[in-house]
Amino acid sequence: MSDISVTPAPPYYAVIFTSHMSKADNGYSQMSELMLNLAAKQAGYLGVESAREGIGITVSYWSDLQSIKNWKANSEHQIAQHQGREKWYQQFKVRICKVEMDYSFTKDGNLFDT
Repeated sequence: MSDISVTPAPPYYAVIFTSHMSKADNGYSQMSELMLNLAAKQAGYLGVESAREGIGITVSYWSDLQSIKNWKANSEHQIAQHQGREKWYQQFKVRICKVEMDYSFTKDGNLFDT
């Protein structure tokens, strides 16, 4: 089980990247790890969650829209985007959402609203 990102009180933004992969890895795992580490160093980055079971869904959290634009324009990220279109993805969709409200649950019974 991967960690659930700890985000600040809303509002903040979520980038939802949904994808279907090509069959071969072709260096995807290494590039994915590199991009996760690079994104974490970007101004405005708040966290990431990812799951892959047939369809892949990665949600990254950002403080503002400008931070998302800056990440998309990052030169190393642009190389990964190009390689993704060429060899890793059969299909993908990106959605950018403003998070207006969130809440959480823990097994110990605490419910936290922000």
